[in-house]
Order: sequence, then structure tokens, then C-alpha cells
Amino acid sequence: MSSKQALKRSIVFFLVPDFTMMAFATALEPLRAANRMLGFEAYRWRLASVDGRPVAASNGVECAVGTSLEQERKLMTGPERPSMVVVCSGIGVENFQSKTALAWLREEHNRGVAIGGLCTGAHILARAGLLANRRCAIHWENLPGFQEAFPKVNVFADLFEVDTNIYTCAGGTASLDMMLKLIGDDFDDTLVNRVCEQFLTDRVRSPTDRQRLPLRARLGVQNSKVLTIIELMEANLTEPLSLVEVAEHVGLSRRQIERLFRQEMGRSPARYYLEIRLDRARHLLLQSSLPVVEVAVACGFVSASHFSKCYRELYARSPQQERAERKQLVAA
Repeated sequence: MSSKQALKRSIVFFLVPDFTMMAFATALEPLRAANRMLGFEAYRWRLASVDGRPVAASNGVECAVGTSLEQERKLMTGPERPSMVVVCSGIGVENFQSKTALAWLREEHNRGVAIGGLCTGAHILARAGLLANRRCAIHWENLPGFQEAFPKVNVFADLFEVDTNIYTCAGGTASLDMMLKLIGDDFDDTLVNRVCEQFLTDRVRSPTDRQRLPLRARLGVQNSKVLTIIELMEANLTEPLSLVEVAEHVGLSRRQIERLFRQEMGRSPARYYLEIRLDRARHLLLQSSLPVVEVAVACGFVSASHFSKCYRELYARSPQQERAERKQLVAA
């Protein structure tokens, strides 16, 4: 094997219960395709779990693994030492409590091993203390809870982030983009283009491409003034703007804004603003251990009682019941 045909990376995919299958598959498959295009094994991988037992993804499919963390520790100083570890997680990541895994990730990082996180993997990397003063990406649905749990981490709603030897992505098809970036860094754009052709994708998206659909497409709203107002609302959830302040921002009267929202959204601007604040509150309740009163404050409510009343009116259950039902589902 020539120097150009040398192994580039040996990767351990660490599977966390309820990991997202799509994020895992779209991270692994580009490596397989790159090996096929190159005609030699540039990338080698193995799967690991805490105890070496199979791990079920969030879709219920179980994946067998090759090693446990105890075995991975023994491999750290030998020829089978990985050059990269990728944490694959998904829903319920807040409930992953393995101190052994966090310590292992720190050990690997301290030995110069690159560390990655798919979907909600940044949550585990942050708990391991690996994201201090680093940029990272996480799935948009988990962004509110992550920001509250790790206020000192520079998290972005980007597709992926590469900060020195820390790789994080938002999951889904963003794993493909991050791995294509890695393959391009290791080889060249020619190989990346060949892999893209295999997977019927026409380009590698930029890290800063948006995760979610544009508001216009997501809401089915065409009026630019309404879209501007909604963007203002979404950017000011902790300290909500008054309708007067909103009107000053967009150069409309309160009456005009009321009429536009009735036409485009089927409800008043105040009602819509309340709903998106409650939606953020629901994410925080499900993704964090913040007390209900702190969730209320984070979403712009002046009291826990008012927050609970509004929450019950929209979701037909109290914030406490919401959290309790989630814990029962996780336990089951």
C-alpha cells in the first residue's frame, strides 16, 4: 500500500440508547462509499456501547456493537487506538447519565483523538466538559434546553460545526454534510463529488445553511411584514416585546398588525406570540431539569401561576403533568 493509500481515520461510533438512526447512517455511509471509490480502506470503523451490548435506536432497531468502554480503554494505547470518536445520540439525551462514558471521552480527547457528536451528541460532549469556549451545533428542537443547560457553550443552529478537533452536527442529513467535509479535508473535492453522485445529492451544504425551512415555507405565509414580525417575536421570547414596540419596528400601526395577523395566521398577534413562547417552554420542560418557575421566566412569564394557567389552556395539562408524563415514557 502506497502512502496515498494509507488508512486515514479509524473511527469509533459510540451508540447511546435511542440514538437517531438517520444521523448515524448518513455519517457512516459516506465513509463506506469513499473506501469503495478509492479502492482501499481509507476509513475503518467499529461500534461501541457502554457495556458492549446491542443498542436500540429511537426507531426500535437494535444495533450490535463490537466493543464496550472497558475494552475501548484497553485499546487506547495499542495499534487499534481510534483517531476519532463519534457520539451518536438522539431523543432523551438528557437522561444519559454514564459517568464512565464522560470520563472515557475526556481521556480520548486528552490523548489527541478527535471527538464528534451527531444530532444531540453535543449535549454529551458538553457534559464531558469538551465544549468550553468551543463552537458547536445541535438539532434545532434541542437548542432551547441546551442553551439553558450550558450557557457558556457557543451553540449555533447550524448544520454542523468543526472547531479544531471537535465535530458536531444537527443530525439528520447534516451528518452527511459533515462527513463529506471531513472526506474533502482528508482527500479532495473530486472524491467528495463522486460520493455525492453515489448518494444522489448535488452538493455539500455549508455549515451555516439553515436547519429549518424558511418561515415563508414553514408557515405558508407570504406577507413580508408578518414574517418580519414573527422573526421579531421568535428573537424576543425571554423579554417579550409589546405590540407598540413591534409596531415601531415594522412601521405599522397596532390596528394594521392586528388585521394582518387575523388574515394570515387566523389569530391575534398576542395569541400567536403566547403560543410560540409556550412552545419554547414545552421544549424546556422536556429537555431540561429547570424548575417550572425558571422555565416560566425563561419564556417571558411574570409568574409560575400565570404560566401554568396558559400552558394548561393550550396543552390541556399542567407543566408538571407534561414533565411527569415524559418521565413515565422514558422509564417505560
